[in-house]
Amino acid sequence: MVTELPVRIEFALPDGWQAAPPDEVGAPEVAFVAVRPVTPRGGADGFVTNLTIAGEIRDPAVRMATIADESVHRVGNVAESVRVRDRADFGRGDAPGLTQLLDIGLHEGKSLVQCQVYLPIDDVHDQRTVLELVLTCTPDQFDDVASDFRRFVETVRPAQARS
Repeated sequence: MVTELPVRIEFALPDGWQAAPPDEVGAPEVAFVAVRPVTPRGGADGFVTNLTIAGEIRDPAVRMATIADESVHRVGNVAESVRVRDRADFGRGDAPGLTQLLDIGLHEGKSLVQCQVYLPIDDVHDQRTVLELVLTCTPDQFDDVASDFRRFVETVRPAQARS
């Protein structure tokens, strides 16, 4: 089963990233996965740096901070520990977004860093979809791939209607 987004979007992957079937990489709950099999500092214990896209229709009254807290709770259910290193709102108006950076502790002293971006998109039916864009990597890879993730996030937008 592959999760579909409630809205159509378009985006561009940075060089070196390639799409992967969510079911085949163990992420059936997301709509899209891209991996970067080769990173400048390499992967720790075979971990492959990845980015994911998920999204759902949410009540516009729900604050982005509440949605981000829900994500921290989800991660905490599968990790040894999770700590919010940084959280910041962005954008203006009725639909500001939010970004947060998580430090995730795993078993046997392993750790990951996850950068999450919550991007609201209002559609023509007065529904709000909140996209969750996530980069997951090892701490030593973060500086090398954070700029790729930033460039990726900047390309995400509602798909243009086709005529």
